Amino acid sequence: MSADSTAKAAPPVLLAVEDSIARITLNRPEAANGMSIELLVALQEAILACHADRTIRAVLLYGNGANFCAGGDVRTFAARGEALPEYIRPATAHLQNVVGMLSRLAPPVVAAVQGFAAGGGGLGLVCAADFVVAAQSSKFMSGATRVGMAPDAGVSVTLQRIVGFRRAMDILLNNPTLTAGQALEIGLVSRVVPDAELHDAALALARQLAYGAPLALAATKRLLWNGLGSGFEACLPEEARTVSELSGTADAREGLAAVIEKRNPSFVGR
Repeated sequence: MSADSTAKAAPPVLLAVEDSIARITLNRPEAANGMSIELLVALQEAILACHADRTIRAVLLYGNGANFCAGGDVRTFAARGEALPEYIRPATAHLQNVVGMLSRLAPPVVAAVQGFAAGGGGLGLVCAADFVVAAQSSKFMSGATRVGMAPDAGVSVTLQRIVGFRRAMDILLNNPTLTAGQALEIGLVSRVVPDAELHDAALALARQLAYGAPLALAATKRLLWNGLGSGFEACLPEEARTVSELSGTADAREGLAAVIEKRNPSFVGR
């Protein structure tokens, strides 16, 4: 079997459990771990397996390769053309299931971020994790409005609760690329470490959590997520409808093409 066929056969998400710590790895490095439906379905299954395994005391979320997750797979999106809403609807549903299940997992979730965490996929997972350890060179961006779409993965609620309304408005409408230091300053990430120390630091935090009292940690996590109010899960249907509608516009098709062609988009408002 050739190296290319082996890569194509590799599962989009890997799950391993050792010493009461589950390691979930996004495994599409050739696509910057862009979120295809196949990856989202596999990620749901991995999280469900963590829900079912009572021996798990902490969860580590990684991205294989140079980037944690660059968001949706823009080439797949662009290839759908005017039929993109038919693809976006199930993709958004799967993504919302993923972030909802992460927030309801009893064990705490630690995300280890390198490279880019962007779009509803990357930024959404960051906002849905309980702790975020970021490599010094990592970067964070929303990017949804840049391609004529709206944020998903519950980011329209979680981000503003994490960093505040004004900062969230700036991040989601102006799409700045935040450095790890800036992300730490506004509370988007928990800590920043040298690139070479990322996995060790994330694992050390997961081990520290795994040694804690599991019932107390799970209860405290639940209380904190409940503190977001009913707005989090109540917003998801409206968020999904908005993303689907915008994905069918000419502006969305233009935005995706501009990203792929590395040029500025020309939006016309339809």
